[in-house]
Amino acid sequence: MSFPSRILSRHVGGNTTYAREIAKGLELRGVEIAQLSSSKRAALTAVQETWQGLTLPATPGFVLHYSADTGPLLPTRAPSVVTVHGVASRWITTARSARQEKIWRTRVQRAIQSTDAVITVSQSSADDLSAVFGVEPSRITTIPHGVDTEYFAHRRELSDRLKHLRTTPYVLYLGNIEPRKNLVELVRAFALPPLKELGVKLVIAGKPAWNAAESMAAIQSAEIEYVGFVDDDERVALMQHSALFAFPSLYEGFGFPVLEALAAGTPVICSDRGSLKEVAGPSLLFADTDAASISQGIADALGSSTALDNVREAGLAWAKHFSWNSSVDAHAEVYERVLQR
Repeated sequence: MSFPSRILSRHVGGNTTYAREIAKGLELRGVEIAQLSSSKRAALTAVQETWQGLTLPATPGFVLHYSADTGPLLPTRAPSVVTVHGVASRWITTARSARQEKIWRTRVQRAIQSTDAVITVSQSSADDLSAVFGVEPSRITTIPHGVDTEYFAHRRELSDRLKHLRTTPYVLYLGNIEPRKNLVELVRAFALPPLKELGVKLVIAGKPAWNAAESMAAIQSAEIEYVGFVDDDERVALMQHSALFAFPSLYEGFGFPVLEALAAGTPVICSDRGSLKEVAGPSLLFADTDAASISQGIADALGSSTALDNVREAGLAWAKHFSWNSSVDAHAEVYERVLQR
């Protein structure tokens, strides 16, 4: 097996979590994992991944898995798979600029046409792929991600740099900083009367991803706490110690943070966009994604201990439906099919 090094070797969010968990599960099953070389420049990486797809031979048991939407521009010699995680631009215009979107769609279309199988991570994403790229539903295999519930349920203490939050009730957002996550409206929500009157703190954790300037400007100009990138233990601890996890995303192909927060025993309120209808389970829902709706939704949630307790109690059981072991098994079945092409 070979996965893109641009995803495995550096953490870029949910795509890295996904690729690493599948690679780890395959290694436990005795599969040797290699990495496709990449560059810091996207255009050069596209050429490198295409070249490797053209030159790597179809040796017994070897599959190329392009695990993060894009991949080869021409058909590969070896059996190959691409995972496309969703198509936000079917529903929203804030994900990328027009130029970025045109490049992305061209690359995804070429990757779909140049590989032997297509995987996606939710039924909503499968519907988007069929609608936008014209992929026959029978060619798409939907395999939900998993979550390590034991890891997230294990109690953590806040690190020294975050210890001031131990006695401070706060609402947490954790994830990439990008327009699709709707953070400008989340920040504005905390300046509106329902939350301003409560005096609850908003904590935002995560690093800027792409087109993050407007979101970062809103974060840095508001009376909130931005803690930047957090390591794995800090991530779990922040979730476990928060009064509420808020995720007002405009679109999700899957929605890792929601599932992770539920596994951590944290009540969640989120939007119902994209795959969140499938993944959020017992989470509370925002009425809409504007600042007023977000503010009222969080205030209502914090004002109802019964609602918070219900989500907290049901969350872990819900998260256990999402197993990495089952996900790896389903991936292995796809690999077996393409090996017999």
